[in-house]
Amino acid sequence: MEEAYRYLMDDVRISYGDTVVVGVSGGPDSMALLSLMIRIKKALDIEVVCAHVNHNVRKESANEKVFVERFCFNHGVVFESMTIEDYGDDNFHNEARSKRYYYFSQIVHKYHAKYLLTAHHGDDLIETILMRIVRGSTLRGYSGFSKELDMGDYRILRPLIHMTKDQIIKYCKVHKIPYVQDASNQKDVYTRNRFRKYIVPEFKEEDPNVHNKFYKFSKTLLEYNRYIDKQVEKVMKKVYPQQVLDIDLFLKEDPVIQQKIIYFILEETYQDDLMLITDHHAELILNLIRSKKANASIHLPNNIKAIKAYQTLTFVKEEHVDEGYEVELIDYVSLPNGKSIEVIEGTNLDNNNICRLSANEVKFPLHVRTRHNGDKMAVKGMLGRKKVNDIFIDSKIKMEERNLWPVVVDSDDKIVWLPGLKKSKFDKTKTEKYDIILRYY
Repeated sequence: MEEAYRYLMDDVRISYGDTVVVGVSGGPDSMALLSLMIRIKKALDIEVVCAHVNHNVRKESANEKVFVERFCFNHGVVFESMTIEDYGDDNFHNEARSKRYYYFSQIVHKYHAKYLLTAHHGDDLIETILMRIVRGSTLRGYSGFSKELDMGDYRILRPLIHMTKDQIIKYCKVHKIPYVQDASNQKDVYTRNRFRKYIVPEFKEEDPNVHNKFYKFSKTLLEYNRYIDKQVEKVMKKVYPQQVLDIDLFLKEDPVIQQKIIYFILEETYQDDLMLITDHHAELILNLIRSKKANASIHLPNNIKAIKAYQTLTFVKEEHVDEGYEVELIDYVSLPNGKSIEVIEGTNLDNNNICRLSANEVKFPLHVRTRHNGDKMAVKGMLGRKKVNDIFIDSKIKMEERNLWPVVVDSDDKIVWLPGLKKSKFDKTKTEKYDIILRYY
């Protein structure tokens, strides 16, 4: 913790009269950080504001708010909190993070703070980098997260990035800092928890200070990314004028620059929805560009369509889609009928909007397409197969809706799910073995 203290005092140079906002959940990480800021407050007479977010998904959440509020009252810290009343249709973790940081920025501006501090530590960085390597990401994405982030009128700081979780808990025990434990952090249903419980400990077994190696790796990637970005900025003006990609000029660039150009376009196109994009989508776009077909297109999340017309490539938002489609299902698919299908980590639901599949019975990757003439499906609980068109009729689906209704098939074109309507014989119950859970909403 002394390294974090010196960083804030000597490198950041927090000084008398500064206002600092600290994101505090009540867990050991954020409580250790809050206690560190109280120590600095006593030394410099700064204003410390605690910002707490009740994610409203566990019954203990309300008690945790009271716990943090009482701690702040006892230590002369300003306490601010908000409760997320409901969630939309986005991925829960991404939506919660987005709402949390939006709230933090509101508190920063309310108190005219210079800094927002979060309690991300070295283990968090390892988990984030490994998860993105497995999932696929950009060069910047593979770097995890930065120790500092310039937000224009304030800076986000992560002083605990050089500490491990064990070091933080030990610090809390030695200094008698109270904290609460989130029981959901132990559930294997969440991807990050599995990395935390089973994978990261193996790295630490090899080297107890491996988190510092990951931090160095992260810094190196960010430095390379910044350099390449400068080169891409020079190229973008000539290869992507008026938001139209000149394929001839694009193909003359080095493959590294080509890839960065694609990610630049995707970042510009998706902005706050960038979490919907993986390196797989970038590869699909590159394949489209290099295709020998003069005219071709692919569907991307959120009804975005990449269209190749001879030697140009454009990205358009489809408002009304009447043609057939087929897209590969990786993590998330936004469909032309306004609905979405995503891979989720867990759910207690078991209705027709949820599907569980086993790799032993279906061939991955999955695809989502429109119906084909003669499509038949082995409906769960029925003998033989039933025509998809008959299922539409029985379900009283309007003709115009049938043309866009998603049909989920495996790589052998076997229908494994008719989202929202029928499950196939391949669907698994919660007690059976399955590899993937899909949600339609």
